[in-house]
Amino acid sequence: MLLGQNSKLVMIGDSITDCERARPRGEGLFGAIGKGYVSLVDALLTAAYPELGIRVVNMGTSGNNVRDLTDRWETDVLDLKPDWLSIMIGTNDIWRQYDLPAQTEQHVYIDEYEEKLEALVERTRPTLQGLVLMTPFYLEPNEADPMRRTMDQYGRVVQKLASKYDARFVDTQAAFNKVLGHIYPATLAWDRVHPNMSGHAVLARAFLQAIEYDYNRGL
Repeated sequence: MLLGQNSKLVMIGDSITDCERARPRGEGLFGAIGKGYVSLVDALLTAAYPELGIRVVNMGTSGNNVRDLTDRWETDVLDLKPDWLSIMIGTNDIWRQYDLPAQTEQHVYIDEYEEKLEALVERTRPTLQGLVLMTPFYLEPNEADPMRRTMDQYGRVVQKLASKYDARFVDTQAAFNKVLGHIYPATLAWDRVHPNMSGHAVLARAFLQAIEYDYNRGL
């Protein structure tokens, strides 16, 4: 497993990461870490690697896009001095293009998305032991669906940056596609964006696979 002794893992993103983490920031910075995939990652790391003392910090904020991450990067990432960093952002950048098509000021098109995400990665990568980049996803099995098609395009940007900056790449869409081959999307997320616990388990498993987690350890 790639995370070492006393590693601090910061996981940042939007509502999918946030998932009701502790508020306000002053109280919850290192407190409750939400009810989603971040909490599952934390629990499974503790269960299998208790001697490592790994600290997981949830810095997801509901409604965020890559612009919002840029605005809070200093306080919510750099000031925390993580050893490992996980980034999953892009859902709102894309979703607003479809659910609020007339409000173009809220749309983050792919060129801006790539530029801003790369700037954050380039700025932070030298300070990290490890970086995990996770794609955005849409729980729609039809690849020709407009929002799904756009989500896949943004996912390829994440893949390109992961390769360029020696990051662990998590294709969350591919992980969900395996499940969607057997069950209806609403079984995982009523709006095809915000997963239930089963959906968060898919995300947690994909993340843990990327950091070479051993499920059999200690059993």
